[in-house]
Amino acid sequence: MSTTNAKNTPLASLDEWEDDLLRRYPDPETIATSKGTEEYRNYEDPQRETVKEFYRLNHTFQTHDFVMKKRADFLKFNRKEMTVWDAFDFLNELVDDSDPDTDLDQFQHLLQTSEAIRRDGHPDWMVLTGLMHDMGKVLCLFGEPQWAVVGDTFPVGCAYSDKIVYPEFFKENPDYDNPRYSTKLGVYEAGCGLRNVTMSWGHDEYIYQIMKDHLPEEGLYMLRYHSFYAWHREGAYEYLTDDHDKKMLKWVKMFNPYDLYSKNPEPPDWKKLQPYYENLVKSYLPSTLKF
Repeated sequence: MSTTNAKNTPLASLDEWEDDLLRRYPDPETIATSKGTEEYRNYEDPQRETVKEFYRLNHTFQTHDFVMKKRADFLKFNRKEMTVWDAFDFLNELVDDSDPDTDLDQFQHLLQTSEAIRRDGHPDWMVLTGLMHDMGKVLCLFGEPQWAVVGDTFPVGCAYSDKIVYPEFFKENPDYDNPRYSTKLGVYEAGCGLRNVTMSWGHDEYIYQIMKDHLPEEGLYMLRYHSFYAWHREGAYEYLTDDHDKKMLKWVKMFNPYDLYSKNPEPPDWKKLQPYYENLVKSYLPSTLKF
């Protein structure tokens, strides 16, 4: 499947939304081994209208009702059952030629992320988190539009923070003026904890739900909230968090640069790495996963 033909999506690349992330949040300490962070996502036109259109769709249609329907549908996990390695082959169907940083397939990008984590001596569960963190993008192969798969995530069911990228687009969202959802707390209570908050639908929540019985809490927070930039970069929605969230925040912050800056044009040597990763997956995951 070509990502350029995905339904209702304005992005030329599935990962094009990350272009905007790297402009918004350049990291001074690069994880990359081949080039500096300033060289990443180097397009001739840095202000790409496709990103704005992507977020217009995302902010218009990611309502509380929409998210609850997607959760009820996809969290049945009744579409495919695969080994992890077959799932990576399936994910590789999302390769496209428009990413300026790499022409590697999705699996190789995930290997680069996990290898950067391993190179820095982090625990094996975090290496596995790096390997699996984008697996939820298979949602595109199940017919989901890109605005319901990638992009910055945010709570639904309460007022939208102005710290979310392009907050002006929320004015078209039906929840924006809904008395139940438009107050600061909405359907939540102060300090309720993020585990009790419903996030916008996308690959973060999907892979978290798939992996929630197989990784430690720190890894699960990395999966579930690595795109929640309004929280972990901008400090928004702290009134919904509890002490546990505050403890986990450092792990989300630790993971994020490995995702953004690990891309390298040199493909990983899978033959050399295969024994390690096969043992790693076997140590944590069942023989098959349900999607």
